[in-house]
Amino acid sequence: MINGLKICAVLPAYNAEKTLEKTLEGLDYSIVDTILVVDDGSTDKTRLITKQLNVKYAFHRVNLGYGGNQKTCYTLALAEGADIVVMLHPDYQYEPRLLTALASMVASGVYDIAIASRILGHDAIKGGMPYYKYISNRLLTWIQNILIGQKLSEYHTGYRAFTKKVLTTLPLLRNSDDFIFDNEMLVQSHAWGFKIAEISCPTKYFPEASSINFTRSLKYGLGTLRTSLSYRFKKMGLLNPFFLREPVHSQDLLSTKKIEERILETNVKT
Repeated sequence: MINGLKICAVLPAYNAEKTLEKTLEGLDYSIVDTILVVDDGSTDKTRLITKQLNVKYAFHRVNLGYGGNQKTCYTLALAEGADIVVMLHPDYQYEPRLLTALASMVASGVYDIAIASRILGHDAIKGGMPYYKYISNRLLTWIQNILIGQKLSEYHTGYRAFTKKVLTTLPLLRNSDDFIFDNEMLVQSHAWGFKIAEISCPTKYFPEASSINFTRSLKYGLGTLRTSLSYRFKKMGLLNPFFLREPVHSQDLLSTKKIEERILETNVKT
């Protein structure tokens, strides 16, 4: 706990057998109340390893995608009574020891969301981020900041902390089940007036670290631009995109009943 608030770390896993335990070793267990691993149809030994660890877990029946995995992560974290949920990729690309700092930014009550930026500082290229990813990250972020009216250093990190209020307010079930989910969620957060903070986080790129290929990166980049343009067109009164539409109805909000069928096995009581 931090400031009396229950902290849940969620790890959306896919073929993470080589990095999952290493990621968990870096967490500060004095402040993390619950660790939840959601496996999205891995074909390696991720599930076997997960069941041997002292963590909560859920296994999808089939691969639903990165966004679909996060929907399960956040729903089950809320079912566990979390006040703050920190999403961390289990590929050891991000520094797990910074979870305390990330959660503290939110637990302070000053911010609703905190993200760990690989771009702040000088560690992205040093950590092995490919130059094309670095350049595209910077370019996309610059464009998105203009379109959305934000001032973030990046929108593409896989290390984020959210308050319970954020997760129970945003219509997250409207969002994509693919990688664009992250971007849609940040744009929604801005649209709904939640305050977003950033901390600097070193990154590590190595063969076992998950990373999408160039073709999927291109698809993702176009998706982020479409998401930001949708927000801008809505502000101009030219479009009313579904993921930003108000009012929000109960069917758009996270609910254990809406994810039960996707789960093959779990030790989380819902």
